[in-house]
Amino acid sequence: MKKKILLCLIAALLLSAGSGLLCAAAEAKWPEGSSGGKKTNGKMTLDLTNVSEGYFMAAVSQKTSHRMKLRVTKDKETLTYDLNSDGNFEVFPFQLGSGKYDISLYENVSGKKYSGAGKISVKVELTREDGAFLYPNQYVNYNELTKAVAAANEMCAGKSEKEIYTLIRKYIMDNYAYDFIKSVTVPAGELPDIDGCYEKKMGVCQDLSALMVCMLRSQGIPAKLMIGYADKNYHAWTVTPIETKQVLFDPTAALNAISKPVSYSVERYY
Repeated sequence: MKKKILLCLIAALLLSAGSGLLCAAAEAKWPEGSSGGKKTNGKMTLDLTNVSEGYFMAAVSQKTSHRMKLRVTKDKETLTYDLNSDGNFEVFPFQLGSGKYDISLYENVSGKKYSGAGKISVKVELTREDGAFLYPNQYVNYNELTKAVAAANEMCAGKSEKEIYTLIRKYIMDNYAYDFIKSVTVPAGELPDIDGCYEKKMGVCQDLSALMVCMLRSQGIPAKLMIGYADKNYHAWTVTPIETKQVLFDPTAALNAISKPVSYSVERYY
């Protein structure tokens, strides 16, 4: 009888420990490529090594002075990106889920005129549907040396996902401000600046949101950078899966830089 009770207690302790492990955040994920995963068409080279993980890497095959645009299409949805012209790979997400993607490159040939410079179709079967939101990409751009990642590692060690989310949200609210000057001077099409936001402790909506998403993803939490409209204002905010809920957090509104929006409408997300 005593032996049976002891075995039951051990089983209960193991189950409890297992549940705790399930609540703990996973390790950060980093994009990787390989020579065997590369595919070239026209002036575009893609690294498709980790398509099932939710991302691909793209680069121009040769350095050029021309402006380049990357267009990613799945079904009736199309996302357009600027692609650097220096030949270095950039990371892009398969955020529209599993299925067939057409990836096309366009080159600026004169004025506002672009011509096709390459096209590759990719069949995507994701290991997990939110896999794209576990990695850095062109819009949420960070790496192992990013200071915001180091800060997240330090404050979140040993914490559960819910605790990490709460800590990072509080960190943003306690340490950052909205950059009103940048909001009226930032050029159209500029990408979020995670490093600049971290150093200055201020940024516009996309900087603050990307910083938070960076810190969460570095702790293995698949947060999303959302872009669209808050009421009638073009805006950026975050959505994070916590337990069974998709939690919306708007750093700009939380910092009282705008009135709390009544509604949000999504245009795209990264």
